[in-house]
Parts: sequence; structure tokens; C-alpha cells
Amino acid sequence: MADLEFDPTSHPHRRYNPLTGEHVLVSPHRMKRPWQGQTEPPQPTALPRYDPKCYLCPGNTRAGGEQNAAYTQTFVFQNDYAAVLPPPGPAAPPPAHPLLTTQPVEGSCDVICFHPRHDLTLAQLEVKDIEVVISEWAGIYERRGTQEGIEYVQIFENKGAMMGCSNPHPHGQTWSLSQIPTLPAKELANMKQYAASNESTSDAPKGPSGRPCLLCEYAHYEVSLAQEEGRVVYKNEHWVGLVPWWAVWPFEILMLPYKRHIPSIQELTAEEKTAWADCLSHITKRYDNLFQCSFAYSMGIHQRPVPLRAGQSADEENVAHLHLHFAPPLLRSASIRKFLVGFELMAEPQRDLTAEQAAKRLRDLSDVHYLAAGTQA
Repeated sequence: MADLEFDPTSHPHRRYNPLTGEHVLVSPHRMKRPWQGQTEPPQPTALPRYDPKCYLCPGNTRAGGEQNAAYTQTFVFQNDYAAVLPPPGPAAPPPAHPLLTTQPVEGSCDVICFHPRHDLTLAQLEVKDIEVVISEWAGIYERRGTQEGIEYVQIFENKGAMMGCSNPHPHGQTWSLSQIPTLPAKELANMKQYAASNESTSDAPKGPSGRPCLLCEYAHYEVSLAQEEGRVVYKNEHWVGLVPWWAVWPFEILMLPYKRHIPSIQELTAEEKTAWADCLSHITKRYDNLFQCSFAYSMGIHQRPVPLRAGQSADEENVAHLHLHFAPPLLRSASIRKFLVGFELMAEPQRDLTAEQAAKRLRDLSDVHYLAAGTQA
């Protein structure tokens, strides 16, 4: 065995995620195994432009009884069934045991309808329409993040029934909380530690006080690689979408600005917002084209927890670097998904195909959405 040459496309190995401090087990040889497990029903693609029964279409009445505006671009409303409730809330009771503590959480939940059309996802929207969505994200981050008691704003989208989305109308959500949740807190802690403990070894953009930024360094490295060697799926003048070295989900994407250190959506220029919309358009089109379906995923934006406030140290708070995580479940086809079970739940995450293999498959796909390909032939 000692004479064997390691081949990452054949030999099991672990990869380290510096954002979370966790490992993922990569088992590329498992793609050869036959599948006789669960298959998913196909995602519907022939949706109407307007659905009179949809709770999110313009002018319709929602499940909670409120009527939507007759909106023509984006539309935001407070979630009728919010996961967290606005203050003031009751104080936590004293713990019955030191191991059984309770921490009250307050805040608000918003729903963001991306477009009045019921049948158009981000992959099918024009770039100019995605720019409007980004502007809405920025507005909610500013509005909710400056409210008293709010310490974190999480913007996300669940797309597809297999990711728990109960309505196919293109929409996302924002949860604004009085506490920083576990995963972003872990990322921020690791980014702070990286900035404090390392010296930059490249000409990548620098973080606060000239310290290295973990994601600036990583993006700079990925962009510098030759296409056939790396994990970049798409990049433009300001943004890059790539399958990260430490990806867990089969066709996971990390999307981020790579030309300069940008802590939050607040700091983006108009040109950078347009480039972001372009990157979102290209990546989501490739997702749909991979298995010629409306590709399911959960997407979340990580950035500085809230806008800077008076008296806060910019150096301390700006260690964050704006980025998006796409976690899509589909593995082999439109009907076969990846399950995080067994070893993944009890030990550590595991994936089958390598990040490089996934990136190449996505990179080689057309920029034209498969539903529009026939009209452009």
C-alpha cells in the first residue's frame, strides 16, 4: 500500500473546513454503487404565470387573512407564522439544572417575494430583476439590523419541495434575531482567529487593519488556479461562484466577492451589485441545467451580523466577509438526492464525488437555461 500514489478521485480522504473547524469525509469510489433507495418526484416546471390559489401572488389573500399588494417587482411582508416573535418577551425561568438552560430569543421574520410572476425562479429572472432582489435584501438588512435588540439578520431561500419549500412562488425569507445563531457565530470566530494568527502570504485583499481575511485568501487562491485544476464554476469582474474544497453537499456552491474585502451587503458598489446578480443568474441556470429540472437548494447569506453601530470597532466587526452558501441535495439525477444520515449524523459529513468533479460538471454546462434553449436555437 505504501507504494500506491494517492488519487483524490479514487481514494477516501478527509478535507478540512476552516470556516467551521470541521472535516468532511470524501469517498469518490462510492459513485459506482447502484442505487435502489428512495427517489424524489420531479419538481414541477409548467407553472402558471399567476395562480389564484397562491398565497404569494400579487393581490391574493394569504393563509393568515392579509391581502398581498398588487406588487410589480418585489414584495416584503412579515411572516404570518413567524419562528420568532417581536419583543418584549418573558424572561427565562431559572434552570432546573445547570445543564438545562433557556435563552429567550426575540425578533421578526420577513418573507420576500422575488417577482410577481409565479413561474419564474432566480434562474429564469433577468439580471436586472435579480438586482432588485439584492436591493431588497440590502434594505431589509439595514432596516432590521438597526432595530433595538437585533443582533443578527439571516437572509435565505429554500427552493424546492424537497428542501421544505411549501410554495413554488419565487421567494426567500429573513429571520432577524436577538442572538447570533450557532453556524455564523462559529464562522465569525474562526475568521477572527485566522486574522489574528496568520500573516498573508499572497497579494489577496486584506481585511481590517491589514490583517489577512480567510475568505479573501481562499477566493484569491481559487481564482488564480488554472480552470482544469480548480473548483471555480463561474466568475466575473467582481464575484466568483465555486465548489469549495470542503463542500459537503454534492454540488455545493460558495459565492463571494474576490477583488476586495467586503464585510456586508451595505458596502457593495452599484457595479458590484450588478456583478452579484450576474453571478447568481449564471450559477442558478447551471443548477437547473445539470439535471434539466427546477434545481432544489437552500441558500443563505453570511456577512457582518448587523450594520455597524455607534461606538462599535470597525476592525472588530468587519472581520466578516460577505458570502453565500448554496446547499443543494440532488446527487445523481433529478430524482436521487443526498441524505445526511447515519455516519453523517453520528460522526462527520461525507460526500461521494469530489469538489473538483462537481465543479467541472457545473462549469461545462450551458449559460442558457434549458427551458429557453429551444427558443434561442
